[in-house]
Amino acid sequence: MTPLNAAFAAQAAHCSALGSPFMARLMTILSEKLAPETSPMMAKLYAWPGDVGPAGASIPLRLAGGLHALVLRGIAPELEAVYPPHEVADSTLWAAVFAALQGHDTWLTDWMKSAPQTNEIRRAAVVRAAGQWAAARFGLPLHLLELGASAGLNLHWDAYGLEAQNVRFGPLGAPVELAPDWRGALPPNAEPIVMARRGVDLAPPNLHAADDRLRLLAYLWPDQPERLTRTRAAMALPPAHVDAGDAADWIEAQLDLPAPAATRLIFHTIAWQYFPAPVQHRARIAIEAAGEKATAADPLIWFAMEADGSEAPGACLTLRCWPGNETYAAGRACFHGRWVDWALPSPT
Repeated sequence: MTPLNAAFAAQAAHCSALGSPFMARLMTILSEKLAPETSPMMAKLYAWPGDVGPAGASIPLRLAGGLHALVLRGIAPELEAVYPPHEVADSTLWAAVFAALQGHDTWLTDWMKSAPQTNEIRRAAVVRAAGQWAAARFGLPLHLLELGASAGLNLHWDAYGLEAQNVRFGPLGAPVELAPDWRGALPPNAEPIVMARRGVDLAPPNLHAADDRLRLLAYLWPDQPERLTRTRAAMALPPAHVDAGDAADWIEAQLDLPAPAATRLIFHTIAWQYFPAPVQHRARIAIEAAGEKATAADPLIWFAMEADGSEAPGACLTLRCWPGNETYAAGRACFHGRWVDWALPSPT
């Protein structure tokens, strides 16, 4: 099996674990059927340098996103007829995909130039919980700083409702309701007040541009329509400000500004792992240096939801808090936010 075919097989396992039978099936079929001669684009993909798998260029997700984009644009009826909610045999699905690969080769080749780009709105559940913890701990408004913010949809976490163990947090009539399978402790019942929000991304999507909106939606999986509905609702909010730039350069500049009379909440969700090691190092140094200068009048919190290489399911949740440089293991969460195992004790 070639590295590219193996990458599709690996992605199939990830999709199955994240509750998408259709994507698991599609990735499996592609792992078995694709070859360099499938289409001119596929010949280029088989020559792609470096890691083509989920930890590298994510070629399987790029291709899946491109195929889904064709469906969402309504320009590939052969795919629309076999994508969810339709149920067809594997041979029928492959025949339609093969036809799309050949018939839309130029369009897909252009699509594949950009890395996957999406906001998983359900990750906002743990950020909201961290924000409620910050509000309870310090009683100050929040100044939000997100690294790897994509289009900034999760910078609006305070506008979303959260239901955990039949307890609801957040504004009434929220445009987005989050209801993960919540295990462990509940977050403190303290409603945060956000005074400012800003993020950074290497290539933030422009929510006013139809092509960028399509790219965000296309990377959501076709048999999970509730994710499409949730993301469209989040897109309807006024866009948060997301700067284009390097995460380390940006956080250094943000933390060099005068500290606000607020809790600065720096956060990132499934983004840190994609930063090059030098960027991670510089960002960590900048955050820790700012933390050492934090006071009770302008505290600093660093909250992360990231893969940690553990055999335990999901992503690791960590929270560091200054002044005092306290570190908390906050639990774990599904990479797509379907469940949360919250372990952060309420502040005393």
